[in-house]
Amino acid sequence: MNRYSIIENKNKREIVLLKSFPCIWGKCSFCDYILDNSISEEEINNVNIEVLKNITGKYDVLEVINSGSCFELPKETLEKIKNIIIEKKIQKLYLESHWCYKDRLNEMREFFSIPIVFKIGIETFDYDFRNKVLNKNANFITPEEVKEYFDSPCIMVGIKGQTKEMVERDIEIVLNYFSYATINIFTPNTSKLEKDEGLIEWFKEKYSFLSTKPNIEILYENTDFGVGD
Repeated sequence: MNRYSIIENKNKREIVLLKSFPCIWGKCSFCDYILDNSISEEEINNVNIEVLKNITGKYDVLEVINSGSCFELPKETLEKIKNIIIEKKIQKLYLESHWCYKDRLNEMREFFSIPIVFKIGIETFDYDFRNKVLNKNANFITPEEVKEYFDSPCIMVGIKGQTKEMVERDIEIVLNYFSYATINIFTPNTSKLEKDEGLIEWFKEKYSFLSTKPNIEILYENTDFGVGD
């Protein structure tokens, strides 16, 4: 598995995919990323410290992701990230968190002492599909609630059961409410959810203009950032 990459397209930055303790929720119906988690703190730190050695500070921006939330990274890993931020003069950090940690985000801001762009995987702003089908356990109602805490929602497109109307509303929201957003095209995995090829082709045609938006990143494959497998 590749755990380090450099994003050269939009929002240039280095990115690392780290190991972590199990996701606090870990029950999303579409997700098998949590198979990368571990309960061995020694194993997690050993992997992460090797990965973090790759960071050069090339663009002064770093994104740290793991199969869950940044709060599930061990203290030793967090300390290593902080030291690298200082050593490499990193000026901006991207982190991701589940909705359930929304009231703790400032802990990370205070710990790292640099601007943080907080991502959240909400998959859709449609309440029922998000919580009853995808089982996200993200029980907000409005985009304003998300914006109060997070800077960059991650949206998913292409799961059977989604409708064009859902996707249109999601895109309208991210364009009008948020400074950043990531759109993930669903990649079939070990979960039971199926890919909707027709919906994806419609999305690609209707929303081709999003490729020109500097604040919108689209992952047609889940490895398009250069990490994962």
